[in-house]
Amino acid sequence: MPKILIIDDERSIRRTLKEILEFENYEVEAVEDGIAGVKEAKENHYDVIFCDIKMPQMDGIEVLTKLKNDGLETPIVMISGHGNIETAVESIKSGAYDFIEKPLDLNRILVTIKNAMEKADLVEETKTLKKQIKGQFKDSSIIGESQPIIEIKEMIAKVAPSDARVMITGPNGSGKELIARQLHEMSNRKKGPFVEVNCAAIPSELIESELFGHEKGAFTSAIKQKKGKFELATEGTLFLDEIGDMSASAQAKVLRALQENRITRVGGEKDIKVSPRVVAATNKDLKKMIEEGAFREDLYHRLSVIVINNPSLNDRADDIPMLANYFLEQLCSEHGMPQKTFTDEALKALKSVNWTGNIRELRNIVERLIILCDNEITENDIKTFVASK
Repeated sequence: MPKILIIDDERSIRRTLKEILEFENYEVEAVEDGIAGVKEAKENHYDVIFCDIKMPQMDGIEVLTKLKNDGLETPIVMISGHGNIETAVESIKSGAYDFIEKPLDLNRILVTIKNAMEKADLVEETKTLKKQIKGQFKDSSIIGESQPIIEIKEMIAKVAPSDARVMITGPNGSGKELIARQLHEMSNRKKGPFVEVNCAAIPSELIESELFGHEKGAFTSAIKQKKGKFELATEGTLFLDEIGDMSASAQAKVLRALQENRITRVGGEKDIKVSPRVVAATNKDLKKMIEEGAFREDLYHRLSVIVINNPSLNDRADDIPMLANYFLEQLCSEHGMPQKTFTDEALKALKSVNWTGNIRELRNIVERLIILCDNEITENDIKTFVASK
């Protein structure tokens, strides 16, 4: 059920608008000031936000600016009883989806919600497409010559040609997605799509639609048919990242899809045959979660035909010089900067760092160093700009 947030200091507006939208099968939350509105919008997922402009403490433009500066992409509709062209223009320039004057017209409100959610869906589809296209050209080679990495490369070479399901374990930032992509690119499905789902990033109420798709009219915002990730990946690889964060209900539905190789779209009645190669990844101890009743044992065994344990960067410290030089060349090119170099002492110093954020942290540190340091990055630079063990 789509969720709407109303931010307005007038009790009558909040009550009336809430009653109308709930009658139209929207889930509605209403708060009385801008400070509470910002907190609510940042802590919970909403499909559309209505925000009054004239409010005490924090006015609507401030709310709008704060949420947009924080990266919130939810469509925000500004409402005001003191509307004029200047106010409307300022709202739109600040990132508002639309501007509506009071008294509010029911038909205008409903049309605005429908259009705002439709646009948000298109924006999300565009982002997903761009990410998939970018991923097709991403260098997915695994860098390193340490013993753990040699063993992972050998395992990938053995496993990739089959359709066996693979579970990749390892800490955040250690490169689990890279292993998944390598499995795909060395498989017989490499011409098919690599479809990624971050199970931790999708609200539980949306995961079923995301994985299995929905039919037009299945719920209020389902304005068109949408294929799910299982269906999109049927000729390729489906990467279920952060599988340990999947809700219990979603786990049950994924298990059924894996057992039967069939899915049913939300709001649909027809079974659809699917056959993606499934690769999952987690930074959690799934066996412990099984003991605690937080993860299904039968789903675990379905997903972990092959298990690849990806080490932390601290456990493969011999690869740090090679990785650091790789990131150095890549990032200098991305920033349009002259090529810089590490001294041998600097590379040794990097090996002494406690890399709690793993490869992701190393890349960020290298980016910091190329921006702040001279053409030759020294041991002293590492001591100055990087915390050691």
